[in-house]
Amino acid sequence: MIKVIPSDARSSFDRGWLRGSHSFSFGEYQDPENTAFGPMRVANDDVIAPGRGFGAHPHSDMEIVSIVLNGKLRHEDNLGNVAVTAFGGIQRMSAGSGMIHTEHNASDTEEVRLLQLWFMPHTKGLQPSYETTSFDPAALAGKLVPIVSPDGGPRVATIHQDMTIYLGRLTKDETLTFNQDTGRRMYIFSIEGKLELNGEHLLNEGDTARVEQRDSIELQAKEDTFYMIIDLP
Repeated sequence: MIKVIPSDARSSFDRGWLRGSHSFSFGEYQDPENTAFGPMRVANDDVIAPGRGFGAHPHSDMEIVSIVLNGKLRHEDNLGNVAVTAFGGIQRMSAGSGMIHTEHNASDTEEVRLLQLWFMPHTKGLQPSYETTSFDPAALAGKLVPIVSPDGGPRVATIHQDMTIYLGRLTKDETLTFNQDTGRRMYIFSIEGKLELNGEHLLNEGDTARVEQRDSIELQAKEDTFYMIIDLP
């Protein structure tokens, strides 16, 4: 089953200093039929105004991944971590038994856009931790590159869940087949461009697809496309 969710079906908001879209129930947007996809709980596409951000706030028992698409994001937390992440950088925060953090636009002149992804961990009460990694944007051409996985790696952040986040780029008419084990799910997001799934489902820019009961899916770019796939239990 492939369920396409158009970009304009997401819950959009604009608070002046923060604007974006929520793909799942979050904050003021609550839909009891749209709270999760496997262990995935949040997929926010956020733009933060220059010099603004989220003040200190707590989390627990949540794996939070931030992917910066442009601009620079500054992170601080009660573990003593301070980091600035730009495009090509990934940050993973395991809130575990409890963690307090802030996230701010590191620039006073430019916006920062990021994808904020939340997942339930495989175990509650983990020791809180934070990690930054980076990927090579040039390596995405014609491939799917893992950026977050349970095992981690030199350019792969480690997450406490049986799931992997991939990024990739395809040029117009280029194809790629993604295979996964039986019984798993795929979450696909067209960050930029247009992506066709199995020759029948078109994802325009900002559209997502939730895929179940498929062992493989063929992707074809209808124009130059930057996209994300999450392999989920």
